[in-house]
Amino acid sequence: MKFLLLPMAILAPAAAWADSGPVSLGNFGDWTAATYGTGSAKACYAFTTAQSSSPALPGRGPALLVVTERKSAHDEVTLSAGYTYPAKPTVTLDIDGNDISFYTQGQTAFTTSGAAAITDFQQGSSAKATSSAPGGPVIDIFSLAGFSDAYNAITAACP
Repeated sequence: MKFLLLPMAILAPAAAWADSGPVSLGNFGDWTAATYGTGSAKACYAFTTAQSSSPALPGRGPALLVVTERKSAHDEVTLSAGYTYPAKPTVTLDIDGNDISFYTQGQTAFTTSGAAAITDFQQGSSAKATSSAPGGPVIDIFSLAGFSDAYNAITAACP
């Protein structure tokens, strides 16, 4: 089973974390859904890892595409690069010709267009992330197979 504890910065402030670990909601195609925490601190998230990445970067961690739902915020879409973005990077996600722009902090990229991204994820088959990195652009390809079911699971768990 593909199951990760995502970086806390993606899901919720550290003070909000409950003592228990993540709880799986299941695997849906290439996506995994889970919850973390309880009550008002509960976060529900769905994620997938890149099916392919190029070029290979030494010491790079996994590239993740994540959607998070919380009581206080819905449809948060982030990319975790697995490396620290350089100063003033460009990060875009292309879903069947629709581009979503991201801003970055450390190893994570965030979009302010979460609702649009969700709609595109539900209708698309893959997403291509293009990110700045030392030495040139990095391309990560993510499958969207199973996204709609994973999204339904997290929105039911965190309405």
